[in-house]
Amino acid sequence: MAGRWRDGRGKLIVHGDGSGDGDGSGGSGGSARTVVPLELATSYRARTKGLLGRDAVDGVLLLSPANSIHTFRMRIPIDVAYLDRRLRVLAVVTMEPGRLGRPRLRSRHVLEAAAGAMAGWGVRAGVRVEVVEGVEGVEGGEGVG
Repeated sequence: MAGRWRDGRGKLIVHGDGSGDGDGSGGSGGSARTVVPLELATSYRARTKGLLGRDAVDGVLLLSPANSIHTFRMRIPIDVAYLDRRLRVLAVVTMEPGRLGRPRLRSRHVLEAAAGAMAGWGVRAGVRVEVVEGVEGVEGGEGVG
């Protein structure tokens, strides 16, 4: 994992089957990968705004640091993935608008996407993801599901 990220765009790489051994190497060498457009929200202002007021999500939003979220004043249901410091998924939940998510103690980052999207990308508990900053669009990989 890189140091601190900055607000902006990039890509999220979902490493296939989650069979990595926790050494940060990204899982098994032959596992499939999915590449998803990413928006980074790392400043207080960007994290506070999040997906508020949006009618759709283009790819996925990463809130960092974060260990819980709410969906008050949101217009759409969302998938929420809680990540540990090594970017391993701890849990994935779908939240309707107007809800308060419970804090996850080991969570350091949160991913938000349109409801149902994360299952299509293979984001589930145990899977490791990778963040690549400053990438315009998505090139390579299986693309957005």
